Amino acid sequence: MEKIRTSLARQGLVRSTDRAIIAGVCAGVGRRLGLTPWVTRLLFLVTLFLLPGSQILVYPLLWFLMPSEDSIEAAAAAPHLPR
Repeated sequence: MEKIRTSLARQGLVRSTDRAIIAGVCAGVGRRLGLTPWVTRLLFLVTLFLLPGSQILVYPLLWFLMPSEDSIEAAAAAPHLPR
């Protein structure tokens, strides 16, 4: 699971903590795509009407897999221990 979160963080998919309404997924995806959080949320709602039900699966999955900004900052500040 940590490999997936690290990979998403490297690609810039990180949940926003300062612009979050629920979990910060739309704000994080929007930042990665170069969109404002509100445009991303609007696109999320539009796709909800076009493809009903898909977001009910995708949003919680991204919530679980995308690391938050706080966890990235904490990991960067913590000393790395050898495994």
